[in-house]
Amino acid sequence: MSLGRELPQLLKERLFYKGRKFNFEVNRLRLPNKSEGEWECIRHPGGALALPVTSEGKLILVRQYRFAVGTRVLEFPAGTVELNEEALDTVKREIQEETGYTAKTWQKLGEFFLAPGYSDEIIYAFIAQDLEKLEKPPAQDDDEDIEVLIWSPEQLEKAILDGEFVDAKSISSFFLARSFFN
Repeated sequence: MSLGRELPQLLKERLFYKGRKFNFEVNRLRLPNKSEGEWECIRHPGGALALPVTSEGKLILVRQYRFAVGTRVLEFPAGTVELNEEALDTVKREIQEETGYTAKTWQKLGEFFLAPGYSDEIIYAFIAQDLEKLEKPPAQDDDEDIEVLIWSPEQLEKAILDGEFVDAKSISSFFLARSFFN
């Protein structure tokens, strides 16, 4: 939505790198004021996040190593939406792989851009309820190092406010879902 203002004009698109999970482009634009420049952009198919809530009102989180930041980060289970896959199907798969749980009840919390300054990635957030522990959970992906945690909403809020490394999509989804566990 442009809110009535003229949008920049795309003059040239250049695919700089085609990756496994995303592409990197460098594009030339002309702004409404006629100035021109180049903008880098990560093109991403989107991600889906599950905010699992147990019948006791506890949250199931994962702590996993993230190479880009060089540390373990606290997150809700999430994954990249695959080609021709619905976001809900993505997150149903990811919650099983990452936590060993499945959910009977799903409700969409919302969707939001993750980092619109340089990426078109959108996150589709869902709350997962009526959880069941799987007897034989699927194996985690070979490139994942995941620790499953079960925390109260108060514990997570304290971790966020204390500056513990919690990713932005999980913080945003936590605050979208507060009415479900308050």
